[in-house]
Amino acid sequence: MGIAASELSRYVIRPTLMYLGCHCPTAEALLLGVAASQSALGDALDSRRGHGLYRITESRHQHLWDNYLALDPDRASLVRGLASQHAFLKGPHLELTVNLRYATAIAWLLIEAQGSPLPLANDVLGMARIWRQTFQPQGRLRDFATAWQNCVTARQQLA
Repeated sequence: MGIAASELSRYVIRPTLMYLGCHCPTAEALLLGVAASQSALGDALDSRRGHGLYRITESRHQHLWDNYLALDPDRASLVRGLASQHAFLKGPHLELTVNLRYATAIAWLLIEAQGSPLPLANDVLGMARIWRQTFQPQGRLRDFATAWQNCVTARQQLA
């Protein structure tokens, strides 16, 4: 069983988005849905498909740093501030697995780099389209919707 959706939002996603200066209800819901779709909110944090809650591959991580964050040194410094001081230098991709706030920032920046307009926070299919565009190009919208139902809606009803 992964992380409780409400706690992931409250203690990881929301503070990270606020730290980056880009918090809004849709961004928070979208990242929660991505974590649900990619890893069932952390049931397994590392696989051949990618690292951490958001299943980010090493190549996508590197590409984001080289082609997006490198163009904005202030933003890069802000994101680097979330990473472990010494561990990041030895194994930057491991941060995606062990550092939830860093992984959340990287996941958000992958979405931001796509430049797609955000749907409303309750538009599950709209969020699914962004998930597919950013994280799973071959993904099915219903996979996102099912993960949302199983990991977010169902767990919130149990709480």
